[in-house]
Amino acid sequence: MDSPENFNKLDHDLRIIAHKKGADFYGVADLSPAHDFIRDQGGDEVASYPLGISLGIRIMDSIVDELPHRKERSVAVNYRHHGYQVINRRLDFLASCLGSYIQNAGYHALPLPASERYDDERICAVFSHKLTAHLAGHGWIGKSCMLITPEAGPRVRWITILTDAPLRVTGTPMDEKCGNCTECVEICPVSSFTGTSFQEDEPRKTRYDARKCEKYLNEGEEWSVCGLCIYICPHRRK
Repeated sequence: MDSPENFNKLDHDLRIIAHKKGADFYGVADLSPAHDFIRDQGGDEVASYPLGISLGIRIMDSIVDELPHRKERSVAVNYRHHGYQVINRRLDFLASCLGSYIQNAGYHALPLPASERYDDERICAVFSHKLTAHLAGHGWIGKSCMLITPEAGPRVRWITILTDAPLRVTGTPMDEKCGNCTECVEICPVSSFTGTSFQEDEPRKTRYDARKCEKYLNEGEEWSVCGLCIYICPHRRK
């Protein structure tokens, strides 16, 4: 039977590996409070894991701060590439490395893709990485439906590793700190956000119309991006 010392070593090793390989955020979430939501979105297998490791990589401020000029192709292409595609590949690599380490330690691990659509009807992935980050204590869900961190606002991309390894939970969900701010709601070019604050028992559609957002992007050029809700958030904006 594993001893508490082994548990502590696994926690320590995973954190060190994550940061050495480029993670800016590392946390462990107890997923049990969201079990029904997780099962509804991803199925029984995904919902069978008790813990989720939340990994985040910050988007460079120099890239996000150019988004008001996103109609310029060079700005849009750079954001899509370095602010999205490259970071997602780095996150997938991170999750794969840590997942293998957990498996070699004798436990189960299921790394989930950083960004892959699973349900076209609901426009969502098999699992919400923001949910894990929220439960791990990294931040709160803002009116933009993004995870807002005190350190970087919403300028972070996330990934999750599901596991049954005996890791220590790192935190609890933060209380919302958006207050009366509605800058992300007001700047949205297609009014995708209602301005309603996050409530765990309410569906996403009460706060966000994903189809409006998708339609707006699809009607532009192949390289079009938006990201204004990420840019405008005062929790990181200069």
